[in-house]
Amino acid sequence: MGSWRNSSTSSTKLLWSILPFMAVGVFIAVTKSNWVDGSRYYPWVRSSVITYSPSSSVIKDNLAVAAEGPVSLGLRSTAVDGGGEVAEGPSEDYVFNQTSNSSYPPLAMEDDLDVELPPIAKEDDLNVTFTGPDLFVSTNQTVGFSVDTRINRKYTSLDKLEARLGRVRAVIKEAESGNQTHDADYVPYGPMYWNAAAFHRSYLEMEKQFKVFVYEEGEPPIFHNGPCKNIYAMEGNFIYHMETTKFRTKTPEKAHVFFLPMSAAMMVRFIFERDPNVDHWRPMKQTVKDYVDLVAGKYPFWNRSLGADHFTVACHDWGPELSKAVPYLFKNSIRALCNANTSEGFNPSKDVSIPEILLPDGTTRGILNGPSPRNRPVLAFFAGGVHGPIRPILLEHWQDKDPDVQVHKYLPKGVSYMGMIRQSKYCISPSGYEVASPRMVEALYTGCVPVLIKDHYVAPFSDVLNWKSFAVILAVEDIPNLKNILTKISTRQYLRMQRRGKQVRRHFEVNFPPKRYDVFHMILHSVWLRRLNIQIQGVSDS
Repeated sequence: MGSWRNSSTSSTKLLWSILPFMAVGVFIAVTKSNWVDGSRYYPWVRSSVITYSPSSSVIKDNLAVAAEGPVSLGLRSTAVDGGGEVAEGPSEDYVFNQTSNSSYPPLAMEDDLDVELPPIAKEDDLNVTFTGPDLFVSTNQTVGFSVDTRINRKYTSLDKLEARLGRVRAVIKEAESGNQTHDADYVPYGPMYWNAAAFHRSYLEMEKQFKVFVYEEGEPPIFHNGPCKNIYAMEGNFIYHMETTKFRTKTPEKAHVFFLPMSAAMMVRFIFERDPNVDHWRPMKQTVKDYVDLVAGKYPFWNRSLGADHFTVACHDWGPELSKAVPYLFKNSIRALCNANTSEGFNPSKDVSIPEILLPDGTTRGILNGPSPRNRPVLAFFAGGVHGPIRPILLEHWQDKDPDVQVHKYLPKGVSYMGMIRQSKYCISPSGYEVASPRMVEALYTGCVPVLIKDHYVAPFSDVLNWKSFAVILAVEDIPNLKNILTKISTRQYLRMQRRGKQVRRHFEVNFPPKRYDVFHMILHSVWLRRLNIQIQGVSDS
């Protein structure tokens, strides 16, 4: 017995002696790339409580965590290690858990924007810390407010709504390890999903229960309107479909979330002050503030949660900055943004990353489908304007230097952009001035495997989709090794990624009217998930 104790003590000492080295190794592994793995930060790894009492004028921040467990879609806490390596997911036959056009002219494209961007004001309180080159976002911090606790409290419509959401959380949690429900339209499966069964159950529950109240205040073109063509098309498309969808309710007491139907792109078009001698931001931000003040003064719902169950959609690059016009809109509300940049305040635990989709004529005509992998002679392709810190590096190393890696600032005369995408195995999507780009969706539309070179970016629908299973994530410092990295990907793995990309394409497609599981419903589902992971506690009506 004595020898066993000595041995156990020695083993314990040995374990403690190597732990620091293991920690250093893990730190080195996760600090190579600034790419943000959305699965590490999304809200079902935590639970939030947001409470408000009209009798309290003091607002406090705390770290309170709800007693009720959060929704979980079985996400893994994995870090992208850069180096262009592709995560090898489970085999394809493994199933997780067994189971209308705008009447306004198009806005400027990202490559030929004709106005100078004002400097972006940085927030001091973003709950973001930096360690080395990697970025870590705190996800267990919540906003808490003193609650007026009363004896014999009456149950309000909000209490009943929250109780129903509690049952939904339990159903989704059960689905994590259960069998999937039959669905005539689609049953998600495979390594493209963090947890296919939980996602499926969550989506079905959304279809059955989710209700959105759309504020009717405001007039077009700034409100209830948006571009439906070109690079900011997702703003107008979502606003239009949100106002005509079955998810909309005219009874605000039945709503789970409240939509603020304002268009950042239209503000830039109609309100942006181009005079260099005046404040560019003031008239646009004042418009946002006035609108929030209007609905907050007319309805009780904004003040009830300080905006936590309200959401906005913005695909214009300036959408994140405009949200700072109202502190609680920036800090509490659900912001569905194309420009999902964590270094500029995007918070994956409450905000939603949506895809930027270029619709030249307002539809997907001519930009869907492509040839089989065997008919793609070009290894990799990129063409686009030189702006931002990443594209100049890409062009410096690869512009017109290798027939296998077709990188161009300007395409040669007579060469089709979409034609080149369809001839390429891999389509490079580097950040420009902002992290969003339509290139990643164009790749998925045409059967080209996306190569994402972006810092501080949360990819669209990372709450559900494992991008590493159908895209290559490349660190900026690995741009010189681009060809070597891509050629080292086996044919088998390339075919897997290409096939997986074709399967998830349905989640990025724009349909008129919307179809189940398409981009409109995926955006709505991401909002639904974030609403599931907050609890709003009010007081009795009496």
